[in-house]
Amino acid sequence: MLGSTYGTLTTHSRPARIVACGERPPHTVHGMSAQHQRRGGGPGPGQNAGAGADLDVSGRPLHAAVPDLDRFFQPESVAVLGASDAEGRPNTAITRRLIAWAERAGARLHPVNPGRKQVFGMPCYATVADLPEPVDLAVLLVADPLPLIGQLAEAEVKFAVVFASGFAETGERGAAAQARLAEAVGRSGLRLLGPNTNLNAFEEFREDLEGPAIALITQSGHQGRPVFTLQQLGIRLSHWAPTGNEADLETADFLSYFATRPEVGAIAAYVEGLKDGRAFLLAADRAARNKVPVVAVKVGRTETGARTAASHTGKLTGADEVVDAAMRQFGVIRVDGLDELQDTAALLARAKRPTAEGIAVYSISGGTGAHFADLAAAAGLRLPALDDAKQAELHQWIPDDLSVANPVDSGGHPVGDWRGRKIIDAILADPAVGVLICPITGPFPPMSDRLAQDLVAAAERTDKLVCVVWGSPVGTEDAYRSTLLGSTRVATFRTFANCITAVRAYLDHHRFTDGYRSPFDDAPRIPSPSARKAQALMRPGQQLSEHAAKQLLRAYGIRVPREQLVASAAAAVRAASQVGYPVVMKASGPQLAHKTELGLVKVGLTSASQVRDAYRELTDIARYENIPLDGVLVCQMIERGVETVVGVTHDRLFGPTVTVGLGGILVEVLRDAAVGVPPFGEDQARAMLDELRGRALLDGVRGAPPSDVDALVEVVLRVQRMALEMDGELAELDINPLVVLPRGQGAVALDALAVCH
Repeated sequence: MLGSTYGTLTTHSRPARIVACGERPPHTVHGMSAQHQRRGGGPGPGQNAGAGADLDVSGRPLHAAVPDLDRFFQPESVAVLGASDAEGRPNTAITRRLIAWAERAGARLHPVNPGRKQVFGMPCYATVADLPEPVDLAVLLVADPLPLIGQLAEAEVKFAVVFASGFAETGERGAAAQARLAEAVGRSGLRLLGPNTNLNAFEEFREDLEGPAIALITQSGHQGRPVFTLQQLGIRLSHWAPTGNEADLETADFLSYFATRPEVGAIAAYVEGLKDGRAFLLAADRAARNKVPVVAVKVGRTETGARTAASHTGKLTGADEVVDAAMRQFGVIRVDGLDELQDTAALLARAKRPTAEGIAVYSISGGTGAHFADLAAAAGLRLPALDDAKQAELHQWIPDDLSVANPVDSGGHPVGDWRGRKIIDAILADPAVGVLICPITGPFPPMSDRLAQDLVAAAERTDKLVCVVWGSPVGTEDAYRSTLLGSTRVATFRTFANCITAVRAYLDHHRFTDGYRSPFDDAPRIPSPSARKAQALMRPGQQLSEHAAKQLLRAYGIRVPREQLVASAAAAVRAASQVGYPVVMKASGPQLAHKTELGLVKVGLTSASQVRDAYRELTDIARYENIPLDGVLVCQMIERGVETVVGVTHDRLFGPTVTVGLGGILVEVLRDAAVGVPPFGEDQARAMLDELRGRALLDGVRGAPPSDVDALVEVVLRVQRMALEMDGELAELDINPLVVLPRGQGAVALDALAVCH
């Protein structure tokens, strides 16, 4: 264990503040993000947020309230503004659907329209103020909702839904209109869904299904249809939140709420853009603490996808590698397709926790078993070989010439009689097996019917996960439609790939939540002494020289070589004798970023004459290139170690991010790097190293000694502390190369670039 979870110095933690349900989450004020709040006068970088404040040293919140959305999803009274029963009008169809929904939900519905006395035989009121009772939910079927927000506030309406489009998804003018709407809502005290949303929250949910449910969040209503239709396959859904443009209520609000609902077994989300990065992290953290799996499709992996998502929802999408890292850190399972979303969420909602991580593959065909096992192993699933005793047991019912080591090949015939169930029970009884997967590439009645029945019967008597891949393209077979889909204990898939994706996510989720410790609990709240030293080095709007950037590193306890900044050849010779030969000499100036390409680095100098000549050459090149210098650095030469890079950049959604990678001068070629989104602890810093393709270099290859990985982790954590404390002042940091020496000898930053805001 390193000296500090956040990489330096002294951390101070305070007890978590208890927030009441129904509070407006502290990450937004009048629709502004936490970053905007800081700029508006909140605690800035390096400032103490005050005793008991739930902010980290960057001024971002460490806790968020769970919005009380009970009366949104289950209102007792509803007002429909703009209600109509005139034939041919869009509002008429919507009004009719809302009336039917209110009847199912047991809610009292009140039409509001100043131009009508009745709507569908119901009394219609001119304004919300005329209603006979307070209402929980107002549905606005109007083109311009802004003038109605004040009326809703005066009537103390709790929630409003705005269907109207033409806001941020349309461009700058629409974005300005949405900002005005968000500001009005922020002053009003009500919570608003939309604009640019739909009726998905008011769908008809099946109430005859049992077991844990899926709660659904989508920014595009149509994209949630595949998950919603899982009900037709017997899988329960409890809620659907179509968030639209998220002028107020956002994905993070619903994620936090669903993570506290006892009936929710998993949350499925289709996300086009995130409104507030920290709010999303806090919501994902709540789900992780409560061990509720979150499965998400996040649009924006490509430039085209990101651009399309922005035009659709009017939100920033953020750099995809940062979004990916943030989701991975907080246990959000990211998938690509809607089919993967529905299959993975369905499995995670219903499956009990694993008793073991071993996968056993059982099939009636050696080819099918080998094919599936190959794909599963390539995806990182573990298929343990069954021991000799278990194989001998299986050969009681399976011919000796067939392999039963795992995958288990029955040859087909045993599944048609009493032997089939014996085989399944024997595999499930193996303590190393936590998941049994039976791929059936096509129906072969009556044996496939008997196999399906045996699998369902066995699943009902075990806590282990039983999965079936029904590969028939028809999907109308009784064994599939009635037997397999009729079971709440068997997870049924249509493709090998989706089964493997879901099972891997299932095991990963439980492994993650079993060891999860929230990084927000230990995030630094009070600036360290290093921050005060670092602030004195900042030059707003400028790039620091290498010498100044290294002083910044020293302030945070990051080791740099022995070096001196000199302004003459004679001083360079004296410095070299004090630093110790051999030395490296480098030009140092605030405009220098790529010194090697300009010939402004001299390596391996071993004598005074070489040092004098190098000084003259470096200063001559700088004069010729018209590069101002603050001097020449005479540095200790570090000759061995693994070259790495550690840096800080600023993401539009998540704020400061930390990158670690391999490569030194080849980092842009190798592109072998991992991203961390603060706050994170030592375990996550080590996990970032494990993501690197060249991770083995740090362990020692071809006779090289193992590197000091602990020292590298410590640097990553110290850089994270710097990123948090200097947020708003430090725009970019690049330590390259950071040479990681052999185990026990530390890590040394040979060069550094820092850019101030």
